Amino acid sequence: MNKLGNALYEIHHMDMLAAKDQWVNKIHPLVKLVLTIVFLTVTMSFPKYDLTGLLRMGIYPIVLFIVGEISLSDSIRRLRIVLPLVCFVGLFNPIFDRQVIGHIGTAPLTAGMLSMVTLMIKGIYSVLAAYLLIATTSIEKICYALRLVHIPAILVTQVLLTYRYVTVLLEEANRMTQAYSLRAPNQKGVHFKVWGTLAGQLLLRSMDRANEVYEIMTLRGYQGEFYYTAKEPCKAKDWLYMGVWLVLFAVIGICSFVRELTFFLFRNRKNNTVMFVAPVSGKCENAEYILRSAAAKVKWISRRSETAALS
Repeated sequence: MNKLGNALYEIHHMDMLAAKDQWVNKIHPLVKLVLTIVFLTVTMSFPKYDLTGLLRMGIYPIVLFIVGEISLSDSIRRLRIVLPLVCFVGLFNPIFDRQVIGHIGTAPLTAGMLSMVTLMIKGIYSVLAAYLLIATTSIEKICYALRLVHIPAILVTQVLLTYRYVTVLLEEANRMTQAYSLRAPNQKGVHFKVWGTLAGQLLLRSMDRANEVYEIMTLRGYQGEFYYTAKEPCKAKDWLYMGVWLVLFAVIGICSFVRELTFFLFRNRKNNTVMFVAPVSGKCENAEYILRSAAAKVKWISRRSETAALS
């Protein structure tokens, strides 16, 4: 199977996942859309050093993977191109933020390393949230939910037509490449000299197909907006599902806010001297290491640039 065939298979497989008879797939699409937006909003609101709060937010994709019976290994394989790109965002943070905030064994842990990890986790969560929404909800239901939140009809129509007819375009390109391979059996791939010819033929066929589709839609009464067959009101289980997740997101967000507020209120403001008492008894070879690590942590928590002095 060539690359175009693999792309078609992946698109059809996503449609099959969305059509599965799982209870999470039967949740109202508006509820799942709202939860995805709230999840992304709460995730992005965490400070760049709050790693514990971000790890708690991982319960949402984990639960969806379990209840939706979605294979994690297959999902990572499908997202193997996107995930490295989002992880690249915070790759240079350790270079610009070298303030030591602790140690992992004997290796120093800088604030740049911590912010790099949090940015990577935020990017991974964003990709997984969008992927899980598509894997548990058909594109028609997603577009219906978008119309319920008053997204302009022309934008929703563009999304629906693009998703539906990209498979048609890929099938057309796959037939053309297969015909070319049959006429050149000893050649591996498509020669670069015929790329322009194939692209031109694909463009002409796509334009013809677009005109045919538009004429058919007009004859069937299309007037600028689709009539969705997935219309259904929210039920009690849908509201309960959304309420549970919203409460959980609120608790995680409030805990993170209280933690940051505590750091802000009790930080050292008036002077730059901090007294730290370490329970060191007898002969301790790591006493200097313990004190220096404590100084780095106090300096980071206090959010001050002055050097903390230990007494």
